[in-house]
Amino acid sequence: MWFKNLLVYRLTQGLAVDAAALEEALKTKKARTPGSQELSTYGFVPPFGTAEDAPMVHVSSDYWLVGARKESRILPGTVVRDAVKEKVKEIESTQSRKVYKKERDQIKDEVIQAFLPRAFLRRSQYFAAIAPKQGLIIVNSASAKNAEDLLSTMREVLGTLPVRPVTLKIAPPATMTEWLRTGKAGEDFYVLDECELRDTHEDGGVVRCKRQDLTSEEIHTHLAVGKVVTQMSIAWQDKLSFTLDDKACIKRLKFEDLLQDQASADGGDDALGQLDASFTLMMLTLQTLLPALYEALGGEEQPQGI
Repeated sequence: MWFKNLLVYRLTQGLAVDAAALEEALKTKKARTPGSQELSTYGFVPPFGTAEDAPMVHVSSDYWLVGARKESRILPGTVVRDAVKEKVKEIESTQSRKVYKKERDQIKDEVIQAFLPRAFLRRSQYFAAIAPKQGLIIVNSASAKNAEDLLSTMREVLGTLPVRPVTLKIAPPATMTEWLRTGKAGEDFYVLDECELRDTHEDGGVVRCKRQDLTSEEIHTHLAVGKVVTQMSIAWQDKLSFTLDDKACIKRLKFEDLLQDQASADGGDDALGQLDASFTLMMLTLQTLLPALYEALGGEEQPQGI
């Protein structure tokens, strides 16, 4: 279980439940297939395994892993529009009158309700790691909406979940721009060969660089005219690499073979053991990475009360 993207949230108060209580809470809203007239459903699933009695919370050392699934009925917009257009045309032709917006909207609702039972289902799965001792919840997603869907559903079953996105004292673009300007990142961090540069003006341009020498004169010319770094590929020690964006979201996270080989050795031959070993090693690594990254970026802005 290796996360690919990280949206990190800070608990502003201590978590009011233990793993056992969280388990029972998640069971009250299990994932299910939408009914014939439902567009989508959202609920929790066991993060490992599909058996009926598989735990909803996987506990490993001091870390918890939870999973959620969204099931949506897919209605192509063109199909709905064509059906509405056909129905409107029929009414206007047979009744010799104009169909206006309010009635058109009603027709659209009727078309959707008629099509829903035959619509295809799409399933999307999401995971979050909880580190109670560190006061963090880490969602494996680059989409703030997907992360908030998971967190708000947890809040629904728990009654409360006091979290906010991790925020930094200095905006990440300022620090990343300085790293690129000086060619020197924070301790144990190394700038790689990809970045995105944006003009700070409202209608300014964007330059995206891949597999390029970021110390080149061309890059420094962009910096000299006022562009700032909004994305940058970075390596940390010899353990992993990732892309950092302007909101401190970590994308395209890749753990190096050394860590993956260690997890394989620790997990043994059992599939569940392999998943557990990779999850534990990932969290132990992130427990060191995240504070180091936030410190290199200028320090985390701590919520009041922490």
